[in-house]
Order: sequence, then structure tokens, then C-alpha cells
Amino acid sequence: MSLKVIDTKLPGAKIVETDVFGDHRGFFTETYTKNKFEKAGINVEFTQDNQSLSVEPGVLRGMHYQLAPYSQTKLLRAVTGAIYDVIVDIRKGSPAFGKWQGFILSEWNHRQLLVPKGFAHGFVTLTPNVNVAYKVDGYYAPEADRGIAYDDPDLAIDWPMPTDHLILSEKDQHHPSFKDAEMNFTWEEK
Repeated sequence: MSLKVIDTKLPGAKIVETDVFGDHRGFFTETYTKNKFEKAGINVEFTQDNQSLSVEPGVLRGMHYQLAPYSQTKLLRAVTGAIYDVIVDIRKGSPAFGKWQGFILSEWNHRQLLVPKGFAHGFVTLTPNVNVAYKVDGYYAPEADRGIAYDDPDLAIDWPMPTDHLILSEKDQHHPSFKDAEMNFTWEEK
């Protein structure tokens, strides 16, 4: 099996595609194989797997991150359904600081998104009954949990549906603006 890694316009963030073998029974793919990821230049020691279920289309989860030293690299995929996944570069000094990019991840395209430390992350469900699975390389630290408003006009994220139709948690409705958010990430050119 091969692994295809595609750079995004935000330095360090990558789309990962694995071979998918299908027939009349369904399909098979290796979603994570450590030595193949390392050979492709992705050397992350994942420590935890997470999964979320969003029952309705329009559920928005985000824009989340954890402050350093508790920051997390994430590897995400939609196991069922489809999401529009958005990342924002929050590394001060980065050439992409404050810029965002969105990606469709679905059970049909089998794409995964590698989100490095120093990014805010969120997604909105495009279909019902969406299961998102993701690996992280750090544990949840409530004292470092932060977020940015999904509808911040300075970021101007182009969500694929009207924002007044989105379904958010109480917490996600009250994140600060980008300019007021606490961020302690610094760009390190590699």
C-alpha cells in the first residue's frame, strides 16, 4: 500500500490519501501505518484516538486548540458522512498567520487531514450521522483548552451553509475573536 501526502497552502498542514481497495463487498484501506507515515515524513507519536458523532447536518464543532505546551497534532477523517473541515494558522510570525483553509473529508473520498500544532481547528457536518475519528499526539488539558469564534469577520471563514442554520455547543457559541484570543504559538521555519 502506498501513501500520498499533499501539501496545503498552510505550511505544515497536509492531506493524506491511502490506497483504497474495493469490490462488491465494500472496501479496505490502512488509515494509519506508522512506518509508512514516517517514510512519508510524518513523524508524530500519536497517544490517543477520539471519535465524535454528529447526528444532524450543520453541526459545527470549533474552532478549537490547546495552548502550548499542551498543543496537539491531529490526524482526522470522516468515517461516515461528510464534513467541511477548517484550519486557521495561529502561529505568530508564520507567513500564513491568520489565514484559513477548508477541506471536504468524507467516507467516500477517504481523505485525512494532518493538523499540526499551532492551528485552530473546526468542522461542520454536511450530512446526517457523521462519525469523525481522529488521532492526537497529546492528552486533553482542560486548563489549556481555547477557541476562536467560528464567525469572526476578520477571519471571514466561508462556511458552506448559512451561519444562522448552524448547531453549536454552548461553549462554541462564546469563543473570543481572533484578535482577542489567547495564543502562544510561534512560527518555526523548517
